[in-house]
Amino acid sequence: QVQLVESGGGLVQAGGSLRLSCAASGRTSSRAVMGWFRQAPGKEREFVATIGWSGSTTYYADSVKGRFTISRDNAKNTVYLQMNSLKPEDTAVYYCGTDLIMLRGTWTTTYWGQGTQVTVSS
Repeated sequence: QVQLVESGGGLVQAGGSLRLSCAASGRTSSRAVMGWFRQAPGKEREFVATIGWSGSTTYYADSVKGRFTISRDNAKNTVYLQMNSLKPEDTAVYYCGTDLIMLRGTWTTTYWGQGTQVTVSS
């Protein structure tokens, strides 16, 4: 069993910053690929960023490149998402995932957190 607990969401004005955290516990490996996804109202969950176990391999959605930074602390089994220059279109529930695999061009996993709400006001 794997547990993921996200924190750090909230309400922020456009142009502001937030830092999300996700702590993993249970039967997960510090070598697992971890990542962040988001789901806006009425839309499907979409990829935001992933990070390999060493932290040196990262991927970002085009919509967040240059504004968001994903990082991890393997000693704490925690992944972070630093979000800068936030825009109203970044408003969504942000989900953390671990043990991610690439399947037919899409990141997928069975291990998700409960999500944390990020709201960006204009």
